[in-house]
Amino acid sequence: MLRYHNKVVVVTGGSKGIGRGIVKVFVENGATVVFCARGGDAGQALEAELNNTGPGSCKFITCDISKEEDIKRLIAVTVERHGHIDCLVNNAGWHPPQKLTDVTTAEEFRELLNLNLISYFLASKASHSLQYALPYLRQRQGNIINVSSLVGTIGQKDAAPYVATKGAIISMTKAMAVDESRYNVRVNCISPGNVLTPLWEELAGQTPDAAAAIKMGENAQLMGRMGTEVECGLAALYLAADATFCTGIDLLLSGGAELNYGFKSQIPS
Repeated sequence: MLRYHNKVVVVTGGSKGIGRGIVKVFVENGATVVFCARGGDAGQALEAELNNTGPGSCKFITCDISKEEDIKRLIAVTVERHGHIDCLVNNAGWHPPQKLTDVTTAEEFRELLNLNLISYFLASKASHSLQYALPYLRQRQGNIINVSSLVGTIGQKDAAPYVATKGAIISMTKAMAVDESRYNVRVNCISPGNVLTPLWEELAGQTPDAAAAIKMGENAQLMGRMGTEVECGLAALYLAADATFCTGIDLLLSGGAELNYGFKSQIPS
């Protein structure tokens, strides 16, 4: 059974990592997906791969989600091609290498806020000129899925700006769920823990021992492994297709990483 057959879905940051898993699962369940990323090669390759296998279809658009005009173009192209939007998945974002607050600049913080948080707001908002997603989602009683992070709830060492953006996404999800309930638009959030993505591997590669860093990442979960891109996609599909009485929730996709005690002391020896 195709669980999202003929529904139109917009996914930001969909060419790799968690976004790639989301695009793949929606296409496999019959959706028509428009997805974007800044780099073109990976997106075009994924478009060709998924359109060859179906049963849904997808279209890749080069887009810098930190630029408002690019967001407007993404929505415009989707509506021109398909006439409506049923689901918006805000996923594009970045985790900078961990860095002490002492040496993090205000400009670095502002840039990350613009990419990780304000882009979600802009893609989701409404306007009389119909340049954003919400007017179309209201027409279809659709839904928004915001991808946050487990660290938005539990914190993370040397990553204050990143954690701040992800915590804000969770709070914004709840506020938007309240506002959009009058239009029967659901707004939910996914907070992945450690998911093995190209970005995770890239950050591990910047440590003295990448294999040890990945093993530590695996051991952080009660399940003893990291999550997968496809598992993230299945969580998004659940919120879009099945969780019709859920709005304003934050779904922890974490393998239990937030549970039980761990080694937490940071007192210098």
